[in-house]
Amino acid sequence: MMRKLCAEAFGTFWLVFGGCGSAVLAAGYPELGIGFVGVALAFGLTVLTMAYAVGSISGGHFNPAVSLGLAVANRFNWKEVGPYWVAQVIGGGLGAAVLYAIASGAADFTVDGFGSNGYGVNSPGGYDLISAFIAEVVLTAAFLVIILGATAKAAPTGFAPISIGMGLTLIHLISIPVTNTSVNPARSTAVAFFAENGAFGQLWLFWVAPLIGAIIGALIWTLLLLPDEPARDVDCPPTI
Repeated sequence: MMRKLCAEAFGTFWLVFGGCGSAVLAAGYPELGIGFVGVALAFGLTVLTMAYAVGSISGGHFNPAVSLGLAVANRFNWKEVGPYWVAQVIGGGLGAAVLYAIASGAADFTVDGFGSNGYGVNSPGGYDLISAFIAEVVLTAAFLVIILGATAKAAPTGFAPISIGMGLTLIHLISIPVTNTSVNPARSTAVAFFAENGAFGQLWLFWVAPLIGAIIGALIWTLLLLPDEPARDVDCPPTI
């Protein structure tokens, strides 16, 4: 179990450090900035690379919403959801701390939003709470359908990390202007502790909406889309 938790912590560390790091360090860099398209790709690449690197150990969730959705779909053991959440939040927090240590070394560094998620004044496009809530629920639900479909026994083997990583990239391309894209409570929590724009006060939405979305996505898959396949052993996370 400890190896699984370490893998989840490291994978979530990489997701926050790589994804949020691309936003904080590289997105707005004069003349060479990667922009929000580059940030979207960076988030997708963090999941793709860690899914291949440690997915065989822990299943490669790196996201409390994913762990919950997989449990609802009977693809993950309920008794491991809590420990996975703790490992993911700790790993994400360490990623944000390392990112802060690097970013604060710049002479003109200002904390501001620090890659955090938000609505209203904290939304990149000025979207309100309702828009942010709908976006996070719908996109997390879609993300769970992608994960469950890509890791189904009927799916081609070896390609799940690519599908999931590209799915997360697409999600970011859609919703960076709305909420700066969460669909991951651990990612939101990690940077909210460092942000100076009131992100912590809005953090509740980026737990509630992704968790609801994960449940909806799992139910859509299991009730409407599940192909005929042998039942999985829920004691073992799905290897992606």
